[in-house]
Amino acid sequence: MYAIVRSGGRQHKVAVGDIVEVDKISTAKVGDTVELSTLLVVDGEAVTSDPWVLAGIKVQAEVVDHHKGAKIDILRYKNKTGYRRRQGHRQQYTAIKVTEIPAAAK
Repeated sequence: MYAIVRSGGRQHKVAVGDIVEVDKISTAKVGDTVELSTLLVVDGEAVTSDPWVLAGIKVQAEVVDHHKGAKIDILRYKNKTGYRRRQGHRQQYTAIKVTEIPAAAK
């Protein structure tokens, strides 16, 4: 059984026991339980994509860690003008472990 969930404007395919990196959830501390909204649930051959049924299904996950991603270097350069800019960025992530995917009501 797996589900497609939405977190931070992105979609993730998750199953029970998976550890997934999502954009930082600033309100959650390590050990807290979070709920993720579900877009699709696949249970064997049964695929549930009805938004009315999925509105009541929330995937439960536990916050494992907060960390930063890899460094991204942003370089801007324009020829013959002496224009150079250097900027760096490290995205903040939250690692979550999926603990429960409730079955769709039939």
